[in-house]
Amino acid sequence: MVELTVADRPAIVTGASKGIGREIAATFAEAGGDVAICSRSYDRVKPVAEELTATHEGRVLPVECDVTNNDAVRRLVDTALEEFGEIRVLVNNAGGADESANLLHRCDEETFDRMVDLNLKSQFLLAKETLPAMVAAGGGSMIHLGSVNGLFGIGLTGYSEAKSGLLALSRNIATHYGKHGVRSNVVSAGTIETEARKVEMENTDQQTEAASARERWLDQYPIGRFGTPEEIADIALFLASKRASFITGSNIVADGGLTSGLPTPFLNDIYHADVTPSYE
Repeated sequence: MVELTVADRPAIVTGASKGIGREIAATFAEAGGDVAICSRSYDRVKPVAEELTATHEGRVLPVECDVTNNDAVRRLVDTALEEFGEIRVLVNNAGGADESANLLHRCDEETFDRMVDLNLKSQFLLAKETLPAMVAAGGGSMIHLGSVNGLFGIGLTGYSEAKSGLLALSRNIATHYGKHGVRSNVVSAGTIETEARKVEMENTDQQTEAASARERWLDQYPIGRFGTPEEIADIALFLASKRASFITGSNIVADGGLTSGLPTPFLNDIYHADVTPSYE
């Protein structure tokens, strides 16, 4: 059995100063991998790198990078190559949504462009600049953090369209560069309970008279809870490792069943069905 390790697979992880990106970097470093992590602010990413380097086997290199800027992306890739000698893994994690632009008629052109730049164009730039290094190294794995918003109509104009476009970008990479050993996959996540997400829901709850936003969202998840950054990091580690060597052009949906069907409370109301199994 091939060991689940990335010790020989230097990686770049974007948006790694907190949340999912930080957890992915920590998981890779724990698995022996060298990781270049980036954020818009060097002051935010530097202490993360210091902490992970001190507590894990792999080296963690902090780099300041605006992933929407091609020159900055090129410097990030060059810095990682200079430090590690090669790049075998890219995790396109950086992204973000604008809750104020939920519906189309509330979304102005500037906001739409900003969402596409952050959630699709930046992934294109990272993939384009990383590709030559991966081909030169004999192949590698690109992992793009998508969203259930790209799979069905929830809202968040601009963000959702970009996440949907990310699926096409990844498939094209997989199709055209597979012969060079480059794999490309998307992880479409549901609600992941990062610290920022917890604060966001608490703030929303204060404005809600009936059920809290958290409770109403939980009703949509058959598994009965939100995901954790650790769970997404484990998927990324698998996709980066040699154990996923036959997986490319795929979309791994990690959403606790959100997109599997209609929510259980709705089904109970419509069909008067108690789906609790009885074994008596």
